[in-house]
Amino acid sequence: MLEYQTQGFNGYAVKYSPFFDSRIAVASSANFGLVGNGRLYILGLTANGIQPEKWFDTQDSLYDTAWSEVHENQIVVACGDGSVKLFDISLDQYPIQSWQEHNREVYSVSWNLVSKDTFSSSSWDGTIKVWSPHRPQSILTLPTHSCTYSSAFSPHSQSILSSVSSDSHLRIFDLRTPPSASNHLVHLIPIHGGPPVPGMASRQSFQPSECLTHDWNKYRPNIIATAGVDTIIRTFDIRNPKAGPVAQLYGHEYAVRKLAWSPHLSDLLLSASYDMTCRVWTDGTSSTPGASGGAGREIGRLNRHTEFVTGVDWCLFGSEGWCASVSWDKRVLVWDARAVMGR
Repeated sequence: MLEYQTQGFNGYAVKYSPFFDSRIAVASSANFGLVGNGRLYILGLTANGIQPEKWFDTQDSLYDTAWSEVHENQIVVACGDGSVKLFDISLDQYPIQSWQEHNREVYSVSWNLVSKDTFSSSSWDGTIKVWSPHRPQSILTLPTHSCTYSSAFSPHSQSILSSVSSDSHLRIFDLRTPPSASNHLVHLIPIHGGPPVPGMASRQSFQPSECLTHDWNKYRPNIIATAGVDTIIRTFDIRNPKAGPVAQLYGHEYAVRKLAWSPHLSDLLLSASYDMTCRVWTDGTSSTPGASGGAGREIGRLNRHTEFVTGVDWCLFGSEGWCASVSWDKRVLVWDARAVMGR
C-alpha cells in the first residue's frame, strides 16, 4: 500500500489517468469543502512511493475531476463557485479554459468515453451541462429540477447520459431524441420504489433519500449501480425501468459517497462511504474468479481511512485489483483490492 498526505486539503475525488498507470489526480478542498480554496494534485506512483508532479490551486473548493480522453495532459475539475475549469498539466498555474454557467456548486464531471470530444457537469442548481473543450459556452443544458450530485456518459454510447439527484431518481437522457418537452429524458427511475426484490421482503420499506453517486457497468451496457444516504447499493437494468432494483447490497453503516464498477471484471464494484471504509462487492453475476454466484455480497473491505471516504477509482491497466482512495483524513491510499479480498 502507498500513501500520500494532502496537507491542508481534504480529499474529494481521485482518478487514474486513462493514459498512464502511474499517474493519478486528486481533487481536494480546504476546510472539508465548506469554505476556502481548492487544490488539484497530479501525483506519480513511483518505486519511491507517491510523488507530487504538480498541483494547481483554485479560489474555491474542488469536488470532482475527470481526465481528458484525447489529451494526456488535460483534466477538468468541478468547482464550488459554480465554475468548470480545464487544466493542462504541462503548463503552469492557470486553467486553459474556465466556464461559469452553473448557479451553484458543481459536484461532478464526466468525460465522454466514446466520442471523447465532450464532457458533462452536474450541479446543485438542478442542471446538467454538456461541454466541448473547444467551445466558450456549453453545448446543451438538461434540467433535472433537483440537486444533482452525479452525472455520467454511458461508456457504451456517446449519446446516453445519466444522473442521480436529491429527489431519489435515476435519470437517463438520450441526446439523439428530439428535445421537445422532455429535454431528451427517456427514463425517470425511482431508486427507492418499485417491486420488492426476492428474498428481501423484510427490508423493502424505504423512504426516498438523496442519491449521491452512480456508475455504469463497463461490460453490461444496461446495468447501473446507485447509492447514497440510505447506505444501500442498488443495481438497475434500464431495459426494464419499472422492475425496481436487480440487486441490493447491504453493509455500509453511513452514506455511500462514491461507486466505481471494475474495468476488468463485470460483477465487481468498489464503494467509498462516510463510515470510513472502502468495500469491494460482487453483484452476484459471478464473473469474479473463485466467486460462487448467487446473491450479491461484500467480498472485501479496506479500513485504513480515519475520516469520511469520498473517492475511489480503479487502475485501468495491468493487474485487475489496483485501486486508489481519498478521504477527508487528507490521505491518498493506493492499494490492491485482491489483498482485502483475501486473494
